[in-house]
Amino acid sequence: MDVIPLDDLDRIDRAVWNELTGDGYPFLCHEFLTALEHSGSVSPRGGWRPQHLLALENGRPVGLLPLYRKSHSWGEYVFDQQWADAYRQHGLAYYPKWLTAIPFTPCQGPRWAVAPGVGNETVLTSWIEYLQDRAEREAVSSWHCLFPRPDEAETLRALGMSIREGVQFQWFNREYRDFADFLDTMTAAKRKMVKRERRKVEEQGIVMQRVAGADVTDEQWQAFYRFYAATYIKHHSQPYLNLDFFREIALTMPQRILLILAINGDRYVGAALSLIGADTLYGRYWGCDEEFSGLHFEACYYQGIDYCIANGLSRFDSGAQGEHKIARGFEPITTYSAHWLRDPGFADAVERFLEREKIGMRRYKLTAQGYLPFKHADPDRQ
Repeated sequence: MDVIPLDDLDRIDRAVWNELTGDGYPFLCHEFLTALEHSGSVSPRGGWRPQHLLALENGRPVGLLPLYRKSHSWGEYVFDQQWADAYRQHGLAYYPKWLTAIPFTPCQGPRWAVAPGVGNETVLTSWIEYLQDRAEREAVSSWHCLFPRPDEAETLRALGMSIREGVQFQWFNREYRDFADFLDTMTAAKRKMVKRERRKVEEQGIVMQRVAGADVTDEQWQAFYRFYAATYIKHHSQPYLNLDFFREIALTMPQRILLILAINGDRYVGAALSLIGADTLYGRYWGCDEEFSGLHFEACYYQGIDYCIANGLSRFDSGAQGEHKIARGFEPITTYSAHWLRDPGFADAVERFLEREKIGMRRYKLTAQGYLPFKHADPDRQ
């Protein structure tokens, strides 16, 4: 098995990459990842140096692993800054590190692709041996794989990596006929709350519009980007993505895009952007010009739930954080990350830390489940 590094995704044909990855998870497709690189949203200058790994068997591509050499931990949503501080306190360098993740995207999904009929663990072992050898020679501290699928996390655990657990909140479509059918599963108090929030949006004169990616105009993209950037500016930071990124995915993968616009009179006042997978809607970016009561919930949650029900999608992954989602029907699920640290002492310390942290995370998940708004406990809930 040969391992070839790629510092530019344009070095591999889009059709070859997508044939291996499939089209069920939009963030792993060639179009999404190359848009990050073409737009400069991901670049060595910004601390994201692409070093993707291609596995070849008899010259044939059989495996792909997105990989970045990082000089910081921003844009990851799995926080290891304390580990970096501990390295620094002991006179060691935590950066550079290697990262397998979708930049700026805390959405669980496949983190590599292996051709049918090729041993998954065989390819992974080749990558791990390659990374461990290069880490020693290039003074790279570690390799981290963020938000893999549960089965992938188990595979990485079996191969010796430390597993970290987290919690997110996702909505599941239990074959609801419509939004009212979903609401009927809630307690009376929570059902009234949701209805009141949706009604307030209408009473403020706001009309919601869903626009498929191919139909989004450049004026609408500019309005969306203004809202998206404003969300970061309000928190005294800079947006990770630029307008060129959104314009490129609008051209290369429009079938995967859903833009929800909030309109007040003759002007756009807010927007939320989601990506569409085979069975999942991924809510990603949101912003608004001014505060309207209930607009965040409507644009980011209720419109997405409506869309999933209408289009038969089984899940709505609305991203990281947000305990306020629980009362609106989003259930706690376990997320995973996998970590290999070159230094044995720190690897042991991190493993012990993760074992303690896991206990707290599992208690938190159980507590969150107790606040779900549904009338009856469902044994199938996560």
